[in-house]
Amino acid sequence: MDTVISPTPAPAADPIPTTVLLVDDEPNILSSLRRLLRPTGYRTITAESGRAGLEILEKEHVDLVISDMRMPEMDGARFLEEVRNRWPGIVRILLTGYADISSTIAAINRGEIYRYISKPWNDHDLLLVIREALENSRLRGENERLLALTQAQNEALKDLNAGLEDKVKQRTAEIEQINSFLNLANDKLKQNFLISIKIFSGLIELRGNNVGGHSRRVADLARRLSAKLGMTSREQHDIFYAALLHDIGKIGFPDTLIAKPVSKMSSDELVLYRKHPGIGASALTALEELADVARYVRTHHERFDGLGFPDGLEGNAIPRGGRLLAVINEYDSLQGGMMSEKRMSADEARKYIEQSRGKRFDPEIVDAFSALLDTIAEESIRDKAVYYTDLCSGMVLSRDIFSKEGLLLLAADFVLDARVIRQIQEYAKREKLQITVHVHLDPPGPKS
Repeated sequence: MDTVISPTPAPAADPIPTTVLLVDDEPNILSSLRRLLRPTGYRTITAESGRAGLEILEKEHVDLVISDMRMPEMDGARFLEEVRNRWPGIVRILLTGYADISSTIAAINRGEIYRYISKPWNDHDLLLVIREALENSRLRGENERLLALTQAQNEALKDLNAGLEDKVKQRTAEIEQINSFLNLANDKLKQNFLISIKIFSGLIELRGNNVGGHSRRVADLARRLSAKLGMTSREQHDIFYAALLHDIGKIGFPDTLIAKPVSKMSSDELVLYRKHPGIGASALTALEELADVARYVRTHHERFDGLGFPDGLEGNAIPRGGRLLAVINEYDSLQGGMMSEKRMSADEARKYIEQSRGKRFDPEIVDAFSALLDTIAEESIRDKAVYYTDLCSGMVLSRDIFSKEGLLLLAADFVLDARVIRQIQEYAKREKLQITVHVHLDPPGPKS
């Protein structure tokens, strides 16, 4: 019999089990692999030749293929090449039991395999490779889904901005700024830049608990503080992206650890926790555009006095972006209960930051952050928050309006009219957003 299907029970929460196809001309190898995978809950299908494996793939949904290299008629390299050509979304792993390096290299090049494993394999290592391969495949699929979603949202943004130029010619500067941000976003999308940031940031935010909204709040403050410090436009963008991604190294943490305050962590948990800046940076270094972002992510838990982690950097040896993120991340974490069970108020968190000036944090950045908080407090006095359904013509924006992707939609001091209000309301309903807009209590007069 050329093929054997041996389904294993899938978890009740997942009605569509992960399916693994095992291809080897040795029945004892197939039996060993089935026994190894049975406790995982994966559905396994076996074939004793490459041609039989292709016939199965024409009928069955398969997530991952493990193929032997040396098989009669069709070897593993040729089989995996055919799988790549016809089902590129299937993850491919090669088993090789002999030291023919050239054949293995050919299989890698032709089949674009995820990993090759030498026989005899180590059961633990093989299971780990399979789990990692399936997780990478899942993230790749999520990447493609979010890319399509982002493209659709960009089209929606284009619709929102259509026609504004004719109505508000006196605000040409704002319109040019909107277009520049949209052009930048489109350019970055072509390089899988912005979409990668959204995926990584969104994954950790989905874990919920006290993490929800943390990266978004840190990113908003980081954008404003970097501008206040006079950083270049590129530095501001990199710091904004680093703020969104600074906790991405926690993606593999269990929910219990993510929800636990640092002060309550055991020594073993602290060891794992202190690895997350390095893990996050490593995940980003493969993208050239994120090189500086990765540096900021790695150093956002360094301390000005050299007692931070992971590298124990001191003073100006810490990149400026990392020093900036350290202040804002701590400020929001103290209020969110991530550092201790007792959540601090905004004033208490600010006092803690200021008392740590020159010790934990860069004095220059602490001073600029305190000034920014004063500015924000003054803004809250001079303006009011208006729910998007209550907007009226003639209202003047007191703060910029950003999309949920961080793109500038309308700049502060923009005068709302009926058409713009309608577009904002349609956008909020379409995207199911609860938008609150800040407007001046007393609209500013002409600027001299």
